[in-house]
Amino acid sequence: MDIIQIADALAAKLITGTFSYSFTPVRTVFPNFELKELAALKVTVVPRSVDSSVVTRVSEQDDYSIDIGIQKKLTADYETETVALISFVTEIKDFLKLKHLTMTTRVAIWINTKIDPIYSREHLAGDNVFTSVITVTYRMVG
Repeated sequence: MDIIQIADALAAKLITGTFSYSFTPVRTVFPNFELKELAALKVTVVPRSVDSSVVTRVSEQDDYSIDIGIQKKLTADYETETVALISFVTEIKDFLKLKHLTMTTRVAIWINTKIDPIYSREHLAGDNVFTSVITVTYRMVG
């Protein structure tokens, strides 16, 4: 299974959720935006890594990690906006918990979700941009 297919399936899964912010997730391999593009909320789904291991003498498993980047340039009320966006990030994490990804012929099993950073202090201090990264790991055995 290709990590791009899993990232695409994750982006499609996010579209089915109901969240406090509306957004259209975009799968990309190069999440690079100009500040003016971040005036609107950006949610990007980016392939991160694959970890393969042996399960038995005749089977293996692959753990696919996918990053979900959440970015938005903040206006004047940093505190209120940051708190609201942290809550939004948590909504995404909770939505994905225990949800598997069904693709044409296989299922990717949800393993875990990690938020790191919950938000980037450097991006907030430097460019007034809220940035958070959710890493979701799915397993495929076969």
